[in-house]
Amino acid sequence: MKTVLAIRHVAFEDLGVFAPVLEELGYQIRYADPGILAAGELAALEAESPDLLAVLGAPIGAYDEATYPFLQAELELLARRLRSGKPLLGICLGAQLIARALGAGVAPMGVKEIGFGGLRLTAAGAAGCLAALGDGGTVLHWHGDMFELPPGATLLARTDICPNQAFALGTAVLGLQFHLEADPARIEQWLIGHAAELSASGIDPVVIRRQAKEVGEALRRRGQQVLRDWLAAQA
Repeated sequence: MKTVLAIRHVAFEDLGVFAPVLEELGYQIRYADPGILAAGELAALEAESPDLLAVLGAPIGAYDEATYPFLQAELELLARRLRSGKPLLGICLGAQLIARALGAGVAPMGVKEIGFGGLRLTAAGAAGCLAALGDGGTVLHWHGDMFELPPGATLLARTDICPNQAFALGTAVLGLQFHLEADPARIEQWLIGHAAELSASGIDPVVIRRQAKEVGEALRRRGQQVLRDWLAAQA
């Protein structure tokens, strides 16, 4: 059986709608939670053995290792994984950490991009694994930082607020700033878990809840197709 190790920083920011696709494709899912693991345990995780390594999101900065020291162990884990050449998926914080591990910077944008909104694909994005989203398609945004494009990587998507939304490095590395994995049917967990951020940003949770109902099912299907297409490219 194939294996996927997912680094999960917040309990409700898990693999979401990606999990049933992975199980359907024969993957056994294992989570590692930095908030539970001791620093030594995180550093000792085997980076090369899982068939897929996924690094998920969190409401902290990829540059915050002075405040959250476990991030240094994650960066070292990602460096080992990148050297292995095996499939690596990063979402939000995960994508930012991959960018840092590849030598790119991550910094605040000065504005929050939160809620369901459009996404513009580059030519490479439209021709690759993001094609199922369609140019201008709706995704869930939930971030205030942006990664620089790592050396040698290909830009796949952008928005007006955040010009760097997704990148690929060959076929094995995919970094997504937006949340295709988030289950719109579980949006209430996000609204509760990030209530302080929403309030501070002046964003109405009622609007996000309504959007989730309107676009949720179609977005779930498109997001799952993106994962299938990306994994197929690993063969």
